[in-house]
Amino acid sequence: MAVYVVMEPPGRGEKPDVTFVRDGFSWLGFLVSPLWLLWHRLWIEAALAFVAMALLSMLAEGLSLGLAGPLLSLLVSLYVGLEGQALRIAALRRRGWHEWGVVEANRLDDADTRYVLEAEAQADEQAPVPRIVPDAAHARPTHMGIALGLNHTPGRP
Repeated sequence: MAVYVVMEPPGRGEKPDVTFVRDGFSWLGFLVSPLWLLWHRLWIEAALAFVAMALLSMLAEGLSLGLAGPLLSLLVSLYVGLEGQALRIAALRRRGWHEWGVVEANRLDDADTRYVLEAEAQADEQAPVPRIVPDAAHARPTHMGIALGLNHTPGRP
């Protein structure tokens, strides 16, 4: 079963357009790291990954390390494969999105269904219950002040 992190946009309306980020290893992020980062609009991270891969390859070629150059570039790809989804979540947080929670599901459609059901259940629990008898705290004045007797009338010395 996969774990999806549910991210909600900053301006929440009646039905927010949420994003589901699958937590785990990203094979496409591993195989084509800079392209995967560009696809998910992680511009700075894509540029850094491309520059790091190029510098490591040039360094290994300049030092005549042979097979070590591609292996060093493979470390960058491995990092993007392992931490790519966390980079996506961090980018969404920087844009003002907030994390609603985590949903476990086999597929993205099932995750969407579970999110809707759990969000409705939470909304029902958080709805204020109308009171038949008014609360006694609302009947009292908010600031009692100093009084020299058994009772105090607000606004009168």
